[in-house]
Amino acid sequence: MRVFAYAVLALATVSAGAENAGAAERPAKERGTVNEGKDTGLLFGGCGGVYFLAEPGELEVEVVKRDRNLRDSDTELRAILVGPDRQVLQEAAIPDDGQPKGSGLGPPQWASLSARVERKGVYALNITVSNDRYGQEMVWGFRTNCPKYLIETARGHKDERHQEPLVFASLGKPADVCFLPRQGKFDIAVSGMPGDIRELPVYDAKGQPVATLPVQGGKAAGTIEADQHRDAVPWRLHFASAQATLNLDGLTRWEKDDPYPDLCCWSPDPKSWFPFLENRWLLTPYSRTVYGRPGEEVRVAFRVCTNTDRKQPVRLSLEFPNGEWSARLSTEQESVSRSEAAEVAVTCTVPPEGETRVCHVRVSPADTPGFSTYSTVFVKAGEPPAARPLQMPIMLTPYRHENELFGYLPDYPTGSQMYFDLKNRPCVVTDGGIAALRDGRWRTTALRGAVQSAAAVFQGASVGLSLSKIAFDRDGDLYALASAAGRAALLHSTDAGQTFTAYEIPGPRGGFDLEQFSGHNGPAGPPPFVRFVRTSRENTPGLRWRSENNLELFVPKKVDGRIDVGEPILLSKLCLGLSAHSGIPSSVVSRGAKVHVAWGEATDPQDKTVPGVPTFVVTYDTQTRQLGKPALIGYGPPANDVHNSPSITMDSQGYLHVLVGTHGRPFQYAKSLTPNDAGGGWTEPVQAGEGLNQTYIGFVCGNDDTLYTVFRLWRSGEPFPHSTHATLAYQRKRPGQPWEPPKILVVAPFSEYSIFYHRLTIDQRGRLFLSKDYWSTHWFYRNDHVGDRRALLMSPDGGDTWKLVDGRDWG
Repeated sequence: MRVFAYAVLALATVSAGAENAGAAERPAKERGTVNEGKDTGLLFGGCGGVYFLAEPGELEVEVVKRDRNLRDSDTELRAILVGPDRQVLQEAAIPDDGQPKGSGLGPPQWASLSARVERKGVYALNITVSNDRYGQEMVWGFRTNCPKYLIETARGHKDERHQEPLVFASLGKPADVCFLPRQGKFDIAVSGMPGDIRELPVYDAKGQPVATLPVQGGKAAGTIEADQHRDAVPWRLHFASAQATLNLDGLTRWEKDDPYPDLCCWSPDPKSWFPFLENRWLLTPYSRTVYGRPGEEVRVAFRVCTNTDRKQPVRLSLEFPNGEWSARLSTEQESVSRSEAAEVAVTCTVPPEGETRVCHVRVSPADTPGFSTYSTVFVKAGEPPAARPLQMPIMLTPYRHENELFGYLPDYPTGSQMYFDLKNRPCVVTDGGIAALRDGRWRTTALRGAVQSAAAVFQGASVGLSLSKIAFDRDGDLYALASAAGRAALLHSTDAGQTFTAYEIPGPRGGFDLEQFSGHNGPAGPPPFVRFVRTSRENTPGLRWRSENNLELFVPKKVDGRIDVGEPILLSKLCLGLSAHSGIPSSVVSRGAKVHVAWGEATDPQDKTVPGVPTFVVTYDTQTRQLGKPALIGYGPPANDVHNSPSITMDSQGYLHVLVGTHGRPFQYAKSLTPNDAGGGWTEPVQAGEGLNQTYIGFVCGNDDTLYTVFRLWRSGEPFPHSTHATLAYQRKRPGQPWEPPKILVVAPFSEYSIFYHRLTIDQRGRLFLSKDYWSTHWFYRNDHVGDRRALLMSPDGGDTWKLVDGRDWG
């Protein structure tokens, strides 16, 4: 392992009611120190963090880490202390211990964090480790003066069922695991205990025995039946010696009907338990920054919601840290449950120019008098930074995204990417429908009442969109893909998405991709689309991303005002499928009678000579009904990986352009030699850049035939010198020129795995629109946030400048 020199830095504490950190510098990091003599307490693996129900006074937390030195990796622990409004109060870092691989458990290293608590609320400690998103290379623990806390063990994601086994590494020390038991039957499984342990007792909150699990060979397993009383909770599982790995249904692994899925919250001390799970996300967002003209009234909305099925009253009030000013709540009490949330608004008067005013929205469940927390409103005079071109890249930091950084508060739907009709009016898929800007106002059409005509098989069935893409034909009619009654449907609207007719797509549902506008394409009739029907999937290790699919093309036609979906045209039996959660690549483009489809294919896993996913393009002539011969464009490494989905577009002259998808390698680019024809030959594929770790293609063509792509790009170095990190990056290729070097648009707030769920589209004027939503591998960070953080960026000048979209940017 690498050896680091480190120093102890003195840190000033930060008030929990401090000014909005939008203008504050990022807190300095304290560095860890070695202390062999201090009792480390209970040590455990995995990442995650701790939630504290803190009373006014000084909150003190000491974090300890011991490296396990299993691999030759640089494991720096990052600890972030945040307030109830998720203002970052202090950061600390504990470096790698510098011991060699295989040397065993390293010395304990400590870091201290503290904050002055001005008002009661739920504070949080976030723990991540470089090069160790699963928390396997170290164990950690903490000490605190806060009597009420809960630990949430939360590693990085895996592409499998979510589990958070508790791993303890304090041999010889007794320890307890306090937890809320599932109401139904559940299993407990423990392994790795010392050989002299003979039993594992379980107690209720009154100390009464619930069960005793026999231990043999360091292992124990048992089932708690549903008829066992749950009158006194939390329960307590006692370890005579805290060396073990614990799996417990409802705590470390979950079913869909568990009350708190994906939340591994526990405590080693029954006295520290507080009703956090029942009141998690009680008031969100945790903070809002809003700008306005001096004297203007602004409205800030919050969501009130408990995390239980029982409806219960919640009290709300305003608190003013710097003296009362003009702000009022829409209500002081609501009755809410997990399924019945309420909106509560704060109406504020914007202060004079140059001033910022702060108020806290206090929330307290009426039947839980000991629990209370708050969110914070920051009101500033002037134009928000979001309204102006941004200094790129956007440097996201923990708990500080577009609203906190720039005052971004869009007045339009942001749930998906924007598309534009022939009049350049924006529209977007939303939950349950489609929203469009009509007559200067955003109007959402719910599909439930908008499908006024449908095939017989859909009569009375609920219709839901199955794809976030929206398409238009040359008449301006709108199209989308949906599902109903277990079947697939093509939706058609002649009134800009206010009403729809649903047409059945024959055959299985499968997966779909719909031709959408990408710069110069335009179908002669309704937009063509493709279907992916899986015929086999590999479960072999190393082949998780390999499957075989039938790829079918549909070319709908208008006949007497109605849509004839037509029969499928088989293009391939070895298609890998489509990776579309990020990038949302284009499989189809068309012009006139020619339809062009790009796809990647599965290959023989035993053939190690295949350099990557072979990418093909084929042209179908709708007039002659002739399918051309597929053209092999290039290979996207590695082989048999659906992440390597290609994307196709065309320029003003009809030449086809394809980016061959890759998974952490440079994209391959090729151009057709003949306009509007995949069968006329292609240029030799070239890399979009040397040594680029690219994944997830977004691809469009500008009015001047410049090509644009946005993708995830892995990088090393600052701001994460000990590990790799994800960025959202952009490239362009001007006509006749090579691809320009990538420019970074967004930097992730954490190292390790991240994606941005990005989608690049283009309007009729050639302006670029980029929808993105940051997603971290770390469950602790994702669990803490309700909803998404999706934002919409726009570039009016081919990527030279970018800004966050506001109402003045439409049209």
